[in-house]
Amino acid sequence: MPFTIDSARNIFPNTLTADSVPATIARFTQLSAEDQLALIWFAYLEMGSSITIAAPGAASMQFAEATMEQIRKMPFQEQSQTMCDLANRADTPIGRTYSTWSPNIKLGFWYRLGQWMEEGSVAPIPEGYKLSANAAAVLQSIRTLESGQQITVLRNAVVDMGFDAKQMGSYTRVSEPVAPPQDMAKRSQVTIEGVTNPTVLAYMNNLNANDFDALIELFTPDGALQPPFQRPITGKEAILRFFQEDCQNLKLIPERGVTEQAEDGFTQIKVTGKVQTPWFGAGVGMNIAWRFLINPDGKIFFVAIDLLASPKELLNLVR
Repeated sequence: MPFTIDSARNIFPNTLTADSVPATIARFTQLSAEDQLALIWFAYLEMGSSITIAAPGAASMQFAEATMEQIRKMPFQEQSQTMCDLANRADTPIGRTYSTWSPNIKLGFWYRLGQWMEEGSVAPIPEGYKLSANAAAVLQSIRTLESGQQITVLRNAVVDMGFDAKQMGSYTRVSEPVAPPQDMAKRSQVTIEGVTNPTVLAYMNNLNANDFDALIELFTPDGALQPPFQRPITGKEAILRFFQEDCQNLKLIPERGVTEQAEDGFTQIKVTGKVQTPWFGAGVGMNIAWRFLINPDGKIFFVAIDLLASPKELLNLVR
């Protein structure tokens, strides 16, 4: 077999990803817990004036309600300590609970805390509080990013908080109910300039319809999916869980692509376009490249999802 997962990651090597995003996240993680929380709060207020953040649905938040109420009943000092413990990834009961939640539940948790801070029922950032020089520099870096890159930084900042689930042994993952697939009659079909491969088109259409059962059947049993700035997720069971927990109600807007023949009957295809998330709606589109490696049977052996460095990269289809 000519390809391994590692070698497949190198298809279309000239794709320029938004390296400023993981670099900014790395700088964020070096800040103190107090500065991390303050920076999230300042960024939340600043982004709120230009980006409309959607309220979390009841289905997403029902699993966090008990923890949210527990925090709201605490004295302000204890609330602040609890949030610092989450930022510090401390081993606490709330930190362990938080680590079992899906990304959407974690996002909803911080969204609701932000609302309560504004209302005064959760300890706010002290009036007149000033960020440290390092935190102010990170906030300035976030300001310079495109909106799709900004939301990626802030999403990853809160998703990585809480106790490290890998140290917990066995635990039950908690995620919102899987959205039912869209009715066939209501599904729209994407078109991609330069790409007619039925597997790639089906990938886009099934993901847009939340039809994850049909979507996962496009993959080989040993196939892999590589989310932005992460290691590949390998195997159909793990990939399906990723789709169900991270990809519900996304809107993929592929625009153009290029198809090339690879070794031993494989086909490599690069598509660029935008992705809109339910959290930020149609106002924010992340500039994305999908790099597919399709086996001779028309199944996906590998797909990488890349957050692009700039809108110009949407036109960069050269090998």
